[in-house]
Amino acid sequence: MRLSEVLEAEWRPAFGCTEPAAVAWAASMAAEQARGEGPIEQVRLVVDPRTYKNCYAVGIPNSEHRTGILWALAIGAELIDPSLGLEVFTACTPAILARAQALLDRRGVEVEVDAGAKELRIDVTVRRDEGLSRTCGRAVLAREHTRVALLESDGRVVGGTSDVAEVQTVTVRSWLAERSLEELLELARTATPEDRQRLREGAAMNLAIAEYGVSLLPSAFIETEGRDLQTRSARLVSSGVFARMSGVSMPVMSLAGSGNKGIASTVPVLLWGREHGCEPSQIDAALAISCLVTSAATERLGTLSAICGAANASGLGVAAALVLLQGGDASALSRAVANMVGNVAGMICDGAKIGCAMKSMTGVEAAFRSAALALAGIGIPPTDGIVGASGEASLANLGCLAQIGMASVDREILRIMQGKLGA
Repeated sequence: MRLSEVLEAEWRPAFGCTEPAAVAWAASMAAEQARGEGPIEQVRLVVDPRTYKNCYAVGIPNSEHRTGILWALAIGAELIDPSLGLEVFTACTPAILARAQALLDRRGVEVEVDAGAKELRIDVTVRRDEGLSRTCGRAVLAREHTRVALLESDGRVVGGTSDVAEVQTVTVRSWLAERSLEELLELARTATPEDRQRLREGAAMNLAIAEYGVSLLPSAFIETEGRDLQTRSARLVSSGVFARMSGVSMPVMSLAGSGNKGIASTVPVLLWGREHGCEPSQIDAALAISCLVTSAATERLGTLSAICGAANASGLGVAAALVLLQGGDASALSRAVANMVGNVAGMICDGAKIGCAMKSMTGVEAAFRSAALALAGIGIPPTDGIVGASGEASLANLGCLAQIGMASVDREILRIMQGKLGA
């Protein structure tokens, strides 16, 4: 598989947090299938637990500081252009917000969590009042945020799973997870001029929101003058994630279905390469390996996981990039992976929200330490805990912890969050 194929599937622009954007997009598609000009009467969402978790408290762009899954659903149902995909919130206007508010006020929005759903599933039904009759539209996203599994209009199937490139997203990620770390290093070095341009544009987009986010946090926290590169990088990533989770109306380049992963996986790499005078081609290769390792780790953890992906998957990607930028080989990369797995594994994901800014900062700081130790020949040994005999084995063990061992943790997180919403 070529790097360009990976980037096509995994490296995509998004506007706002990915999960509420996906919910809004599905609602917009369902509303489009509910033919007619009458007002929307009801919007109903059946959703997997982890998508619910990531929509629970996150800010929505262009919404005058609205947050949460009910607003994402109500706004999406009133949006008229589903062709925008995950950038659907760019079309939000005050008039749409007013209609969404009216829909919420008359209790026309319902959400049901399908506790048995193991993968991403966003199933939206929209009913429109046409006077003497009603029309109904339905849209289902499954497995991936951009995979349209089903479109229905008044009970008739009218579309679904038509974009081959989107369906291949799962295959690409699975393929990456099956590669050795040495193979991923080799793939990262095959970037074409077009791949490099795509990587640079995405990294610049993510750096822009990170730099903007500095203005949103207290100067005592974010002040970087005189601080080391590790601290400055971690705090800049934190600023970008904080801005995104607050609903700032700026695009990001998402990675493996997550804008936070995109920010965390690229900003430290870009800064390190620039400040150490690396050749642009070296920085491009480092950005590529960060993306590849992050996507491979995401496959292990799960697209939406019980474990924080911004700290774990992106942290692994950054550690790999730092090793590459400093001339490390596959053995050093394997040690860096072991150091990350032995350090931050177990950090829970309790949904997308501004608190993700602190978790992503922790992941970046851990990545710097892990890479530095690995380059010095030091790696957590396989006799310790869940660390494996190789980087690949460590990643596999981390995946087992996330997808099997922490299933009950995820259920308890959901129970706590639903209790808070009810209160």
